[in-house]
Amino acid sequence: MAAPKNRAAAVRAALRTLVARHGFHGASMSAVAKEAGVATGTAYTHYASKDALVVAAYAETKAELAHAITAGLTSDLPPRERFHAVWLSCYRYLTAHPVHAQFLLQVEHSPYRLAAHEAALANEDDPLVAEVARSDMGALLVSLPLDVLYELALSPAVRLAAGRVELSSDELSVVADGCWRAISKP
Repeated sequence: MAAPKNRAAAVRAALRTLVARHGFHGASMSAVAKEAGVATGTAYTHYASKDALVVAAYAETKAELAHAITAGLTSDLPPRERFHAVWLSCYRYLTAHPVHAQFLLQVEHSPYRLAAHEAALANEDDPLVAEVARSDMGALLVSLPLDVLYELALSPAVRLAAGRVELSSDELSVVADGCWRAISKP
């Protein structure tokens, strides 16, 4: 039998899979538990409700994404080049993890969006938020709430990856540059 922490992780992974495959209506707690290989009661032991599970899975997914796309990021690059590297890393990570992309897209277009975003932004160790907060980057960004900046900057990468849209390197560069122009001051 898996350790409790592993069972909680299995429940979050199962939710992502089911939501990506069937949407929220196809991801009841009993279906999630079955997909995770645990009893329904075990799923409820870790998450009091489906809402709590969705928020936890979203926060975890966003944290994993932020760490993956900022890993190896060279801090001495100019802001525009750092953004470009982050955008391309985001697209590539989500292309390699389509369930994550589809799950993020489902949450971002659902009633869970606000609570999920608040939970994700509550992570004080988020390297992506830290990147936006850097003085050289922050000075170039338009003054908008973080969730709006995300929608303009990285959400297109999520949608493209979730839709399994394949683009050439040149096309990806054009999209990344367009996203940079959408969030940077003229």
